Amino acid sequence: MKTQFLSKTNLMIISLLVFLLSGVFSTEEIKAQTRNRVDLIGAGASFPAPLVTAMADEYRDLTNRRVTINYQSIGSGGGIRQFGEQTIMFGMTEAFLSDEIMADVESKTGGRAFNMPITLADVVATYNVPGIDKGMVLSGDVLVDIYMGRITRWNDRRIVNLNPSLNIPAIPITVVHRSDGSGSTNLWTSYFSRISNEWKSNIGFGTSVSWPTGVGANGNEGVAGIVMNTPGAIGYNSLAYALINDISYASIINSSGNAITPSFEATTAAANIDLPEDTRILFTNTPNPQGYPIAGFAWMLVNENLDKNNAITNRTQAIELVEFIIWSITDGQKLSEMLGYAQLPKAAIEKNMNMIKQLKWNGEPIGKEILNKRQ
Repeated sequence: MKTQFLSKTNLMIISLLVFLLSGVFSTEEIKAQTRNRVDLIGAGASFPAPLVTAMADEYRDLTNRRVTINYQSIGSGGGIRQFGEQTIMFGMTEAFLSDEIMADVESKTGGRAFNMPITLADVVATYNVPGIDKGMVLSGDVLVDIYMGRITRWNDRRIVNLNPSLNIPAIPITVVHRSDGSGSTNLWTSYFSRISNEWKSNIGFGTSVSWPTGVGANGNEGVAGIVMNTPGAIGYNSLAYALINDISYASIINSSGNAITPSFEATTAAANIDLPEDTRILFTNTPNPQGYPIAGFAWMLVNENLDKNNAITNRTQAIELVEFIIWSITDGQKLSEMLGYAQLPKAAIEKNMNMIKQLKWNGEPIGKEILNKRQ
């Protein structure tokens, strides 16, 4: 009986608290909180998805859950397409917009499409060779011939010569590539095109190519899944995905003849170059002796005239998008290395700031105004 009495007493206390608190948080105040909430919608490259998701989570907490960022990992090709269709507020890609797409965006919006680097992208050769978890070294010409279908077994003489200390088994190679439009594919095939005239002439580079051999998979996730579950497989993934999923990846011999193990430092070294104002540049096959050769930027796509993007329906959304971009290229960068990404170099941040200053809403330079308030 005593326990039953206490339960009823507790229930009365809880009911009283609910009644009292209902006076503190009125219906109108709850509605106001809901009205003040801002949802930002983006989509694109799967490579930076873990970083963008982590940034979204932290930024949501920083704004007391007032601003949420919904990012869909659909591949660079999908991000570019949806950005052009104006169904998202920002896109993400490892392949900067072509002159043709830039001109199309300008004709529709009366302003430029800005390609803003958000992080550095590195694409690594992931593999599943039984008994060899680490230490594999590959060269660009060997990778090209594997993806051409010429090297078909792991104990091929050219692979063995690069790895004299490894006991490489005589198993077939299963080549895995992306089946969707992909910025990782753009970097991977850009590298191949710079080291092989045959690849450049017959296959070329881009977010999607006609592969000579291999099986396709959707997204970094799909390629990683096949490689992890297929003995003898080789694929390409971002360093972040390889680290997160504990997949083996190879060192690559760069243009200086050095075997470079993928790392934050090696990717940053590759990006130590002069950047054009619009940052649209590929730096695969870097001449830097310490640079990793299959690296580039991951860009956020943003309209200069934010009011001309049909996905952005009001000035508040535009302001919050600009605020998030600024945070992501400054304070948000501290999340990078924890998740397997290299932080942006100072030069890239400066170029981004110049582009942010030109963001407008109905002709009003809101990007510049927001930056001025922060000083």
